[in-house]
Amino acid sequence: MQTIKDIKEMQAHCLAARSAGQTIAFVPTMGYLHEGHMSLLHEGRKRGDLLVLSIFVNPTQFGQGEDLERYPRDFNRDETMARECDVDLIFYPDTASIYPDGYATYVTVEGPLTNTLEGACRPTHFRGVTTVVTKLLTIVMPHVALFGRKDFQQLAVIRRMAADLNLPVEILGMPIIRESDGLAMSSRNVYLSASERQQALSLVVSLNTAASVVKAGERAASVVLAKTVNRLESEPDLEVDYVKICNAETLEEVNEIDQESVMLLAVKVGKTRLIDNGLLMEQT
Repeated sequence: MQTIKDIKEMQAHCLAARSAGQTIAFVPTMGYLHEGHMSLLHEGRKRGDLLVLSIFVNPTQFGQGEDLERYPRDFNRDETMARECDVDLIFYPDTASIYPDGYATYVTVEGPLTNTLEGACRPTHFRGVTTVVTKLLTIVMPHVALFGRKDFQQLAVIRRMAADLNLPVEILGMPIIRESDGLAMSSRNVYLSASERQQALSLVVSLNTAASVVKAGERAASVVLAKTVNRLESEPDLEVDYVKICNAETLEEVNEIDQESVMLLAVKVGKTRLIDNGLLMEQT
């Protein structure tokens, strides 16, 4: 396994791999890896002759007052986990390499995919995401890039961006990986105290309850939303940012629930902001 920090060196390595007929699989991350990231790497190992992991805490996707400075970082730990997943290359650039002095170019996906949910709460977030992902894709030049479905809206935005820009890469969404108690794996889970961790379980409990209500026959989104919000607001240290039921492809809110309906929610537990999502009907 090799770690590369220089952009030109990374591009040269990937160009050589493509010229040799190798398939490149790519997993972009902000580091502090967990089992969710490892599931992406394991799948990437199956799909690529060359497996590339990037570790870069992207400052442009953090808004003012968010947790950029305290975002967990541990490269030695990440390196060990990457080796366990048989990663070939770690791309580990610094901020000055990705955003040098005079940097002035950003990639923006406009419309309903980005002006709701996370986009409404964090107005500059997706511009930062799509900009850095575009840069990483042009550096690594993968045939397939893997993303987790926990960041459901992010996945939809990146797919739109890749399609609109005719990027020659398959964007592959992978299932949410959960802790043994059901909490969706996230690098931010380390922020939670023991009591906050217990309250955070209300996210997955609420999603499961909503799915059960739908399975019992309820199709009115307003009814399911009300039950979900009431459940979340019963936790003393939990603040609801949003709970919405949307079409899984367009992310437009729906009134009637069908097989394409997904519930997306974001809450703050203490000072920690968590997101989760789930389809409300079994897929057939």
